[in-house]
Amino acid sequence: MNSIIIATPEELEKAFSIRKNVFVEEQGVPLADEFDEFDRLDGKCEHILAYYEGQPVGTGRIRTVEGIGKLERICIVEPYRKFGIGRHIIAALENIALEKGLPKVKLHGQTHAKGFYEKLGYGVSSAEFMEDGIPHVLMTKSME
Repeated sequence: MNSIIIATPEELEKAFSIRKNVFVEEQGVPLADEFDEFDRLDGKCEHILAYYEGQPVGTGRIRTVEGIGKLERICIVEPYRKFGIGRHIIAALENIALEKGLPKVKLHGQTHAKGFYEKLGYGVSSAEFMEDGIPHVLMTKSME
């Protein structure tokens, strides 16, 4: 298992394919809501592509929002969810936050994944809210 910081349009398309599979097809997020102005290689955020046995199977991105790293669009295709790839993606995104000197990271975690993020040191920082028809909570972690 390894991950890369996405640097080419071809790598970005692989990440988009994973996101479309997980969020749009599996979870029912509208296609128009899944992709936004940060889905480019212009440096406003960094995208990660995770590989398992040479196959691209997971992705995530991080961008800086008000001096805090915001982890977004973290997903893994269904057959690969029990191999530690999620932890690997989070660690890669947190490393980017550390390299940027960001003191804290946050994410909107789907409530079914709350326990996963808590095991990685994240704490719940909000009441439950709906995002794209799915219940979420704001979760944060100090990087200091």
